[in-house]
Amino acid sequence: MNQTIETILKHVSVRSFTKQTLSERQVRQLVTAAQAASSASFQQAYSIIGVTDPDLLKKIAEEAGHQPFIAEGGHFFVFCADVNRHQQLAEELGMDISKTLEGIDAALLGAIDASLAAQNLVLAAESMGLGVCYIGGVRDGIIKISEWLNLPDYVYPVFGIAVGYPNERNEIKPRIPFEAIYHENQYNVHTKDMIKQYDEAMTLYYAARAGEKRKHTWSESAISSFIRHPRSYMKSFLNGRGWARN
Repeated sequence: MNQTIETILKHVSVRSFTKQTLSERQVRQLVTAAQAASSASFQQAYSIIGVTDPDLLKKIAEEAGHQPFIAEGGHFFVFCADVNRHQQLAEELGMDISKTLEGIDAALLGAIDASLAAQNLVLAAESMGLGVCYIGGVRDGIIKISEWLNLPDYVYPVFGIAVGYPNERNEIKPRIPFEAIYHENQYNVHTKDMIKQYDEAMTLYYAARAGEKRKHTWSESAISSFIRHPRSYMKSFLNGRGWARN
């Protein structure tokens, strides 16, 4: 055990922040930490947009699942998959990358690069005593949010991250048991009993958490999230922006 691992294991999502904003120095430190992440073939196929305009923040908070705390924290980052710069460079170099851009892998590459960079930023923020929350809800309002952020073709928002000084923190959530996550040599399909035991632990967690009145399991919560957020428009949205047409 060391300080880095302790920081990782103490992670919780924070949804209540003070009104103290991050300094320009803190923002630069966090983005620099994000840029230190690994990148597939060093493509660096992502961009990060810091949203500081109060009116725009409120609009995004509403469109991204009606989550007002997004506009109340220290800073809001939108992580985007971005191969727009690669397309421009290819044109300047007289090279054709259209087949790659029209396949699914370029869209995956951008999302993976953005995710790796984002996790670096999160760990850096938490090491500074800040709280964070990933906001997948930006994909709920991906059409309007993309327009508001003036995103060109071959760029799309993967998620946002709210960062700030915590007002309060929840207790650390129990995770799925190690044996149900880590499979050695072959995939283990016999994990139902472990998940049932985990559901029991999560029911107790939810019951003990402030503001949680409904008794429910992790399984119910996870599947309900899939049902609530089908985001079936994502394929047509990406196709319209030049991605994954094949």
